[in-house]
Amino acid sequence: MFDFEFHNPTRIIFGKGKESAIGAELRRGKIRKVLLVYGSSSTKRTGLLDRVLGHLSESSIQVVQYGGVVSNPLLSHTRRGVEIAKSEKVDAVLAVGGGSVLDEGKAIAVGALADDDIWNYFINKNPEAALPIYAILTLAATGSEMNGTAVVTNEETKQKYPIKSPAIYPTVSILNPELTFTVPPDYSAYAAVDAIAHVIEGYFSKAAGPVLQDRFVESIIKTVMETSRIFMVEPDNYNARAEFMWAATLALNGLTLTGVEGFSFPNHMIEHSLSAIYNIAHGAGLAIVIPAWMKWYSRNHAGQFERFSQEIFGLSGVGAGIEALEQWYRGLKVPVRLGDANIPATDIDMIAANAHELGVRWGIGDEYPVSAIVEILKFAV
Repeated sequence: MFDFEFHNPTRIIFGKGKESAIGAELRRGKIRKVLLVYGSSSTKRTGLLDRVLGHLSESSIQVVQYGGVVSNPLLSHTRRGVEIAKSEKVDAVLAVGGGSVLDEGKAIAVGALADDDIWNYFINKNPEAALPIYAILTLAATGSEMNGTAVVTNEETKQKYPIKSPAIYPTVSILNPELTFTVPPDYSAYAAVDAIAHVIEGYFSKAAGPVLQDRFVESIIKTVMETSRIFMVEPDNYNARAEFMWAATLALNGLTLTGVEGFSFPNHMIEHSLSAIYNIAHGAGLAIVIPAWMKWYSRNHAGQFERFSQEIFGLSGVGAGIEALEQWYRGLKVPVRLGDANIPATDIDMIAANAHELGVRWGIGDEYPVSAIVEILKFAV
């Protein structure tokens, strides 16, 4: 166990109907005017938006609505949100939706207090301040509800970059598993892939770490697999959705990496290029990248891959777990090859160059030169 510091300031309110508490929580935070950020028509269609507006009205919270956030949230839409937040002089951001809505909401919260363009904070500045952020989660996957990161895509430059700062941890996140009952099957599957991806990166890439953390990661992976098998057949199974929702939050709230050293996120580095260039769902891109990376990387950490095979699937051999995970992806009906997502193999060099730019920013450019990324992607053909 290596030395570490851990602090997570987000308060989680979990359970049925808990979104009704949002007005009171904003009042507790002395918030009087909020920018309500949301995504597609589903929030309106399910009646959630109207219910939230009702709860805010009951607490005398003024609301400025800003909808239209898309999967892989766009810089242009984020910039417009920043302008609205500034002109309306809102006190906080309330994100109602999945990880994309939360991520854009976080970026808007940073931009609302910034004197310069929000993209600067993705490429060369660290956010030091942001408006308070509140969240009502409707899609469990990214962990954005309990962490200090956000990802936005610059659609002009085809760069999908993150920001990371203590300033963008949500103050309060409300998690009602019932709100995930209506998530479409494909996005439910992508969510399962994403949750596992968040723990698999450190599990395999770390230089060293305690066995306790390996066991923690393995329990999250098993929980995601077991619960997703249920809710893919029974979308409104509350217990399965609830356990999955909490597992997805725990996967990226910092706990799995405490006491661990030398880890990195190469799969996310490569996938960010796929979704930035081709606008595919993040989970779909990860399902393509992860088996390919595992096949390329397994020679470096054979012992950990043996452990993965045994602990997750009850199998023996370095490659057995990789094959089993890929088959699990196939069972979810997600893409596992570039061609499955209509990404031509002739684009590999271009994808690798794009991904390497992010790798340099993340400090893993030497470990993952363009040539190495090309080799990885060839396993996905």
